[in-house]
Amino acid sequence: MKVLITGASSGIGRDMARTFSKKGYDLVLVARDENKLNSVKKELEKSNINVETVVMDVSKEENCIKLHEDIKDIDILVNNAGFGDCGDFSKTDLNKELNMIKTNIKAYHILTKLYLIDMKKKNGGKILNVASIAGFMPGPLMATYYATKAYVVRLSEAIREELKKEKSKVQISILCPGPVDTNFNKVANVKFNLKEANSQDIVNYAIKKLEHGKFYIIPGIGVKFARFGVRLLPTTLISKMTYKVQQRKLERK
Repeated sequence: MKVLITGASSGIGRDMARTFSKKGYDLVLVARDENKLNSVKKELEKSNINVETVVMDVSKEENCIKLHEDIKDIDILVNNAGFGDCGDFSKTDLNKELNMIKTNIKAYHILTKLYLIDMKKKNGGKILNVASIAGFMPGPLMATYYATKAYVVRLSEAIREELKKEKSKVQISILCPGPVDTNFNKVANVKFNLKEANSQDIVNYAIKKLEHGKFYIIPGIGVKFARFGVRLLPTTLISKMTYKVQQRKLERK
């Protein structure tokens, strides 16, 4: 059994690799940082599994296509690579946002599509798209990031229904955590007011739910309540609340 994980050099991706290795899965780890990637590989090879690393920037379309061409016959795809940014939409950096869209949306779209076609042919396999609770709501002051995660949520929901109608044994799931203690905060230029969840705890929960065929994987009671509240409250109110939350993050920088 083989798992391919993007964004595998740190945070959730690295912890995914650790947990899957303990379960005996062979791994294909994809990330831009060669040194960090090799460090993860060295750690995990002690588990007597095969660990292959691919140093690659998945924000580039041609790289995603090449990755699929080079790595075949995977059993689980974990789309995890991604980052965010915080600030007023008219003031944030356009190039950073365009790269975010390429990483958070385009890479997920390409890899999900290509590996889904393979999995449907053999009528088996799992895809885990790492989204966020942000994908269920508008995100003033983090507008682009929230929008990218909404894309991941809606795309995955649509694919799930298609698979159900076809009675396919291929499974797709989305991981939607709240704030997690990873390098995300540094890249996004934010400081959360709420206590951040432990990445390894999130991953252990996620893989357990993935193995049980769960589609919405939402760790933590507070995050579950947040999603429930979003479904009940008007969008205008959610936007105001989210704005205040993001504003406090910026004030704490």
